[in-house]
Formats: sequence, C-alpha cells, structure tokens
Amino acid sequence: MSRVTIHLTRHGEVHNPEGILYGRIPGYGLSERGRAMAERLGGFYAEAGRDVRLLVSSPLQRAQETIAPIASALALEPRIDERVIEAGNAFEGMLVDRSSLSRPENLAKVYNPFRPSWGEAYTDQVKRMRAAMASLRVRLEARARADGGEPEGVIVSHQLPIWVTRRAAEGRPLWHDPRDRECALASVTSFTFESGTLEAVEYQDVCADLQPNRAVPGA
Repeated sequence: MSRVTIHLTRHGEVHNPEGILYGRIPGYGLSERGRAMAERLGGFYAEAGRDVRLLVSSPLQRAQETIAPIASALALEPRIDERVIEAGNAFEGMLVDRSSLSRPENLAKVYNPFRPSWGEAYTDQVKRMRAAMASLRVRLEARARADGGEPEGVIVSHQLPIWVTRRAAEGRPLWHDPRDRECALASVTSFTFESGTLEAVEYQDVCADLQPNRAVPGA
C-alpha cells in the first residue's frame, strides 16, 4: 500500500499592465504581489508535517518564478515538464472583451464553447496533465517503497489545465463558465492517491488575502 499526494499549484499574479491574454507568450513574469504569493507558497509547503519530495514546473516564466521559492524552502531541484504548460488559445496576445470576440474574423473561433473552439481541447489538456501526474505519482510511489512515509509532489501549472483536470477527476463536464473556476492565483488543488487509485481532491486558496480584484487573462 502506498499513499501519495500531488499538489497542482497555480502560479502567482503576473505583471501584465496591458491586460492582454498572454497565454504561452514568453516574457511574462510575476508581479510584486505575485512574488509575495510565491514566497507564501514556499512557507506553505515547508510547514511541519509535510513530506514534499519532488517538484515539477511548467516551462513558462511565471511558473518557474513561482516554484523557485518553494524549491529554495525545501532544498529541492524542480524539473520542467512541457505537459503542464498553459492551454493553447487562438486569442493569445489580444485584449479579450465582448467587442473583440464579436468581430467577424473571431466569430468562427467562438462557435463551440464545449471543445472549446478558440483553443486547445479540454480533453487534450486533461490527457497531458494526467500523464504528467502519473509520471510524478510513479516516482513518488517508488520513494514511498524505498523510504516509507506518504510523499508529496508539487506541480506548478496554470488555471485552466488545473481546473479541467479537477473537473474530470470529480466526474463533472469539462465545459464550464470561466467565471466559476475555483482556482485562484497561487492556489493548491491536491490529489491524494492510495495504491494508484484517486481517493480525494481538496482545494486551498493559500493566498486568499493577496488576490487581486481583477482576474489576470491568460493565466
């Protein structure tokens, strides 16, 4: 029997004064508040009673800057995994509002919210996130067999991939209203496995007091 937990962690707030949907565009790092969120996460994962042994990050700058204080607090070296990157989006680099979405050239991209037609399919996001989690789970289970305990791993990723992975785990439809996502900046969605079987999913808004009033696009 082996019990392991994987914490899907959203990155902190990004410096984005233009308010664009930045998606996978390089060069978008954490804001001052985002850095404070990342430091908070470092303390959260270093708390007594935790047994975090492995760290994984999206390749994007904001994710790597978020995992850095966690790695420092735990004296661990994070690995990059392309599978936990932000979702692809046809509106990347744009100011996304009602007027931009109603332009004739964009209407063909918004006809099917269930896929969604404007970006990477929800099912594809879940598939790659689950694959990354399975790889980490196998490594954690090996640590548990070798050293005992109930090891934990951290994956720093992005809101949409984390949210649809949680919805899939809970047996809910993947399509949803983006305004209803329970995946705040620098939040933690934890998946606990017992002998390879998912036993529980829990959510914590670790930085509730640091959340901005406006959502950050492309996060």
